[in-house]
Amino acid sequence: MGFLSRLFKGTEKKEPEVEKRTLRNLRVKDFVTYDLADYEVAGKIHYNDSGYTWDAYQLVSGGKSIWLSVEMDDELEVAVYQKIRIPGLEPGTKKVTHDGKDYFLEEQGRAYVTSEGRSQNVNGAEMDYYEYADELGESFLSVEVWGGEVEVSKGYGIEEYEITILAGS
Repeated sequence: MGFLSRLFKGTEKKEPEVEKRTLRNLRVKDFVTYDLADYEVAGKIHYNDSGYTWDAYQLVSGGKSIWLSVEMDDELEVAVYQKIRIPGLEPGTKKVTHDGKDYFLEEQGRAYVTSEGRSQNVNGAEMDYYEYADELGESFLSVEVWGGEVEVSKGYGIEEYEITILAGS
């Protein structure tokens, strides 16, 4: 070790290592490319229903907002959702018809949520959820009840390879 090396030892700044992002560890301010559009991860909601967990990421591009749902069931399940309105919907009914298509109740429960980013206003809340699927299991309705407010989103499954991730931090 030379004189200068000993003199300046320990003064070298090391860049922090960026954790490789996957759909299981996306963070607010990361960027995602899906369907030829670039989105920023603006919010994240982590759901926990008695130990069964999943995440929803709010993706924003310009004025457009979509939700990316990621859950590990028997295998990784990924879906894209967009908010819709279904006037008069009664959460928990066995069958819902929307745009001429029937959706059937598959799952329901109550989840505790933690959140960050744009979604931080629901941090620590509990909500009821109802998950519906069409007969082919290709199209979904997600109904969430936050207090007295009912939110409905329509979605469809996608493959993990359809998403490209760029760490924002």
